[in-house]
Amino acid sequence: MKAIPCLVVLTFLTLSAYGDTAVRNESADRNHPENELLAHPAIRITVGLREADIVGCDNRALQAAVDYVGQLGGGVVEVGPGEYLMRDSLHMRTGVTLRGTGNETVLKKSGEVRSLLAADGDFGECAVTVRNPEGFEIGCGVHVATKRVHGFHTICATILNKKDNYLTLSRPLNADCMMADEACAATIFPVISAYNVKDFRIEHVVIDGNREKNGRIDGCRGAGIFFYQGDAGIVENCAVRDYSGDGISFQQSNDVQILDCVVENCAGGGIHPGSGSQRAVVRGCKARHNDCDGFFFCWRVRNALVEDNEFCNNGATGISIGHKDSDNIIRRNVIADNANGGVQWRDETEPMAAHNITFTENTVRNNGRYGLSIDGQTNGTIVRKNVIESVGPNAVGIRIGMKAGDVLMEDNEIRAARQVSDGRERQTPRQNPGGER
Repeated sequence: MKAIPCLVVLTFLTLSAYGDTAVRNESADRNHPENELLAHPAIRITVGLREADIVGCDNRALQAAVDYVGQLGGGVVEVGPGEYLMRDSLHMRTGVTLRGTGNETVLKKSGEVRSLLAADGDFGECAVTVRNPEGFEIGCGVHVATKRVHGFHTICATILNKKDNYLTLSRPLNADCMMADEACAATIFPVISAYNVKDFRIEHVVIDGNREKNGRIDGCRGAGIFFYQGDAGIVENCAVRDYSGDGISFQQSNDVQILDCVVENCAGGGIHPGSGSQRAVVRGCKARHNDCDGFFFCWRVRNALVEDNEFCNNGATGISIGHKDSDNIIRRNVIADNANGGVQWRDETEPMAAHNITFTENTVRNNGRYGLSIDGQTNGTIVRKNVIESVGPNAVGIRIGMKAGDVLMEDNEIRAARQVSDGRERQTPRQNPGGER
């Protein structure tokens, strides 16, 4: 296919995707299509710095391809080698596979521009007024927050129009963003985002977060790769490096799979499922040298399988689990050399505690004060067939807090100055906590 200039494609997509005569595969939208060929379109398009269907070097070329394939019901966008400058997120679409070439396909976050607001931003307003508009260009991504408003109450949006220092946005503000609270806008955003889509894949790409030129963003609204209500999304054989926040975060997103990915040197944590994300599978990943936790179970993460990963050399714990994070299986992982502990069950009351956690066949080694710390009013905890090593005169292999419920410990190898420290006022029967073999 002859290469199509990026801006021509963007013009076409704007007319076709939003006009009354949009090109669309209606058969792919049906729950019961006539046959498999209608159900699974085979659209394929290439993007590259040269010799591709769409030639370009930034997020606009990538977005043009993703939108084209998405509106036809799905298919594959193949991204060639090269560095692509991301001035806004690449917004995934349902049914689209984004496929790079491995380490040679790099999506690099642009440098941040930041300004305080010159007028209060009101809840529901799709605009902000900034003091210094320089660098806030139409089509760029932007994050709006205050010293008081953070997490899910902030937004990431795209600038749609601009007049002087007044910017219109693709999403409404989630809270009042007051000048008195030092409200500000900054061009920080996920490099790849997936909002309200399903059945998509991201494969063989590298995210360069350009950490030195970007401020921090909370993992509830941003990450190198970020999903919000992005169901059945798969991220495979990708790397996220030097992002100024979490590496991979998925919120309110069910049946997500993160497979064989590397997350390293990020200013936040490594991998962060949260906000009711159910049935996630995280397998074969490496989260290392991040400033916070290697793996952070946020709130209401249930029925997840976390297996065969490495969480090493992170600035906080290897794995943190807590608020309503129940019925999860954590097995065959290596959790080593993290600064503030191997695995922590956070201190939650009984209705909010992490119940029925099966922690088995893991290697937990040299994580500071403790290997495992089981806090909160947890019940149904199983710790079985793990190797736990903690060095130092005061190191503890397994610490059990005084409010913890039943903990079954079985067939563990524990090497530490103190194998088990049980702070519960009333001891519960346990089988073979394990000792040196």
